[in-house]
Amino acid sequence: MPLRVVFMGTPDFAVPTLAEIVGGGHEVVAVYTRAPAPAGRGMALRPSPVQALAEKFGLPVLTPTTLRTQEAAEAFRAHEADVAVVVAYGMILPPAILDAPSLGCLNLHASLLPRWRGAAPIQRAVMAGDEETGVAVMRMEPGLDTGPVGMVERVGITPDMSAGELHDRLMPLGADLMARALGALERGNLQFRAQGSEGVAYAHKITNEEARLDWSEGAETLHDQVRGLSPFPGAYLMADLGRGPERVKVLRARLAEGTGEPGTLLDEAGTVACGEGALRLVTVQPAGKGAMPFEDFARGRRLAPGARLA
Repeated sequence: MPLRVVFMGTPDFAVPTLAEIVGGGHEVVAVYTRAPAPAGRGMALRPSPVQALAEKFGLPVLTPTTLRTQEAAEAFRAHEADVAVVVAYGMILPPAILDAPSLGCLNLHASLLPRWRGAAPIQRAVMAGDEETGVAVMRMEPGLDTGPVGMVERVGITPDMSAGELHDRLMPLGADLMARALGALERGNLQFRAQGSEGVAYAHKITNEEARLDWSEGAETLHDQVRGLSPFPGAYLMADLGRGPERVKVLRARLAEGTGEPGTLLDEAGTVACGEGALRLVTVQPAGKGAMPFEDFARGRRLAPGARLA
């Protein structure tokens, strides 16, 4: 028998999973997502990607501001769901919600738990220089991503892969994994194992300060920082490039050869000296502008070797 599913998700990452669940014949009795938020130049309210897809499917959509009230818990129990599927929903589920579905709440998490529990697992994996990550289906409990794991799919992180590219690789992989997990749950043979206590790492939200490039760091560290924060929020440099203090995002870079005072432009190709080694800036984005090759940016600022990008 198909499962009665409550789906809870918000961003693009969750969209393929919802599509897989609907396509798999399960009955999605409700979709919970974050409320529409102002976006664009006119700041008109824009529904989340999950809400947009749910409405195309004709599914009931709920956008509560909290799940911690008795009314919210009663409304959730009224769905009489077999299982809740949670993918980057953006709200913490209290015990009354976690306990409501008869088969529990399953979370699709973009890491190899227990490594990178928390809010930014994809970015943190790339920033740390990890060579492998993946997606995991976990049965939720009150702790932060501490629940037992039912299924895992692994994927390699190539040396120049950005967080955006990894995100796009994991999206369909996660959707397929959750579909298979629901199939196993439906048959009664989805087995869970407790997470180990070793290798625990927390993927805290990215702060503005840690997105700033510190040229005294080694080139490999800065390279991982750039690709781990691309395209969002974007690693950035702050420098006076002839127009006063300016913030410039660095969206793509690659390791290069060269030495010099950290933060110094070594050549016209965008090679910048670091505390150890050098980093070549490939794609940058000045404030208020679109992304562009570094050579075009340097030409517009009349930057020459010896310029300080710090």
